[in-house]
Amino acid sequence: MTPSGTNPQAGTGLEPSDAAPDGAGRAWTASWELLLPAARAPARARGRTLQEALRESVRSGRLAPGTRLPSSRELAADLGVSRGLITDAYEQLTAEGYLRAGRGAGTWVGEAARAGRPAAAVDRAPRPDARVDFLPGVPDLSLFPRAAWASAHREVLAELPHQGLGYPDPRGLPRLRTAIAELLTRRRGVVASPERVIVCSGVAQAMALVGAVLHARGERAVADEDPGSPEHAQLMAAAGLDTAHVPMDGEGVSVHRLRETGVRTVVTTPSHQFPAGIAYSARRRAELLDWARSVDGLVVEDDYDGDFRYDRDPVGALQGLDPERVAYTGSVSKSLAPGLRLGWLLVPESIGEAVVARKRLLDLGNPVIDQELLARFLQRGTYDRHLRHCRRVYQERRNALVDAFRRCFPGAELSGIAAGLHVVVRLPARYGPEPVFLGRAAAAGIALRPLSSCTQEPDRDGAVRLIVGYAQLPPARLQEGVRLLAGAVR
Repeated sequence: MTPSGTNPQAGTGLEPSDAAPDGAGRAWTASWELLLPAARAPARARGRTLQEALRESVRSGRLAPGTRLPSSRELAADLGVSRGLITDAYEQLTAEGYLRAGRGAGTWVGEAARAGRPAAAVDRAPRPDARVDFLPGVPDLSLFPRAAWASAHREVLAELPHQGLGYPDPRGLPRLRTAIAELLTRRRGVVASPERVIVCSGVAQAMALVGAVLHARGERAVADEDPGSPEHAQLMAAAGLDTAHVPMDGEGVSVHRLRETGVRTVVTTPSHQFPAGIAYSARRRAELLDWARSVDGLVVEDDYDGDFRYDRDPVGALQGLDPERVAYTGSVSKSLAPGLRLGWLLVPESIGEAVVARKRLLDLGNPVIDQELLARFLQRGTYDRHLRHCRRVYQERRNALVDAFRRCFPGAELSGIAAGLHVVVRLPARYGPEPVFLGRAAAAGIALRPLSSCTQEPDRDGAVRLIVGYAQLPPARLQEGVRLLAGAVR
């Protein structure tokens, strides 16, 4: 059996049409025999089996990025199943990032499938093709202080001695490490000295360095928060470490469940938990550090957006309570721009030399001119002034987003709004099911990240839960985007 209009000589799998142009967006003809076993599954399992068969075809590369799929009506007729099963499958895989769809433009295999993974693994990047991009994790890059950066750049080039362009200290330039130590002591309550600071290419490299050192010391698993950032587990996996996902409660990660894992390292976001947006309670912070001491372990603290708070008192870093049990990391990715690839790592003395040795082996240190630039920004107060401006801008945008959701989605609950650059939105079950909601949003060109992409826990109440970023959009665009979303999912 072949779909209408396909080449009857085609073999098994998917064959490109002779008339179709090569490259992304090409039309494909297909022999869908690969899906027939799924279509013949028992009725109660048929939808789930079809979805898994399509998902595996994308993962394996049999359906390449840019492949156009048959319409739901055509594929249902070819497989002898109801059109609703195919529609549900397309919407579910669109929500997961394996497929993409547009009004009147059909359904295609998404670019995220090129790496064999759903979009949640790569959604830190902006979506230039989206009409409205609500993905979290990106600041407003138009706020970057270009004039001040350019002026400092000219000064650095004019004043830096020739020998300053040689291989740097892999820990970072002394001037920058001093400035970072002063900044973190003043703003985040960190116990910091220049000797403890290691300049890194963002939090990602800091995590990778810690993971590599732990693996070299015989560790084979770490724990992280659930819900939490999938990128943490991916970075630890790249270092050869498995991840045990430990559930959260209203005060922070469950220390009781953490003890049950048997691991000696946990990755956390205690000042502004991602994605829930809570700050760990004082009691939970004490319990977590007691656990680390009892197992001779380590807490890795990702302070990814600790500089942005609006309606709550400052929350100091966990590291300030026990610097010998906490490895602390942060960056300028949210405060200035992620493209700068500049961050810092403070580690206990017990692993400090090993981390520096790994950093030296990895890249011989960060670019000297960029380090000099950031040092001047920090020492002259330019960075503090920029943060104050960004906080005012982002608070206005937060308010606009919250107001828009409450107007356009009656019954919506928003949490984690007191700080950071995203909110968690819970919509009642009547707006679901979530795959259908996300599929309709994607078809309307609205980029969203579901909370389900950050947790191992199954959905239990049918609600739609979203992690909505707002920093990158002006207030009017935020409100328009929420109205578009409301119209798309009705």
